Amino acid sequence: MPVTQDRRSVILDNAAHLFAAKGIVATTVREIADSVGMLSGSLYHHFKSKDEMVDAIISDYLTDLASRYATVLASDRSPATQLRELVTSSLATIEAHPHATEIYQNLSTYLPTIDGYERIRESATSIQQAWIQVLEAGIASGDFRDDIPVRVLHGLLRDSLWLSVRWFRPTPSYSRAAFADDFVSVYLDGFLTRA
Repeated sequence: MPVTQDRRSVILDNAAHLFAAKGIVATTVREIADSVGMLSGSLYHHFKSKDEMVDAIISDYLTDLASRYATVLASDRSPATQLRELVTSSLATIEAHPHATEIYQNLSTYLPTIDGYERIRESATSIQQAWIQVLEAGIASGDFRDDIPVRVLHGLLRDSLWLSVRWFRPTPSYSRAAFADDFVSVYLDGFLTRA
């Protein structure tokens, strides 16, 4: 049985790479099979369809992200610290699932067409709620400004963070942790020089 699971993981890893690079529709089952050295028909022993692969890739990604967020929300830290931890958790998830992140961000119009989308949508809603909870707690405590609607704040944070998958690459001199610190600092402190 472990051999089957390993093969399944290899198939998903290769499929995720191809889906992120070419798109789901443009990627053929034959290309996925070729990338793992098997016949197209043999691929159906592991997955019924490309959509089942997409569902598995995105579900694993969102489960990991939700688990990391649950740990952040379970802490009794300040909203500003939790905000930083949500950012750090997001970046760690991007690093762990780079192709799934790209698929989820770039191919979101395709996802509603697959079986299992309802589960994906529910996961996405709970992930959004984590951000909303932290933002609302920061507003209630007086740590965050209250003149911008929470949904707008969330949208700004979400898009600037998740779209960083397209351009941000950590280096030895500028790590993901440094990026997380700077990201949160820009949102909490702004661009103005500090007095």
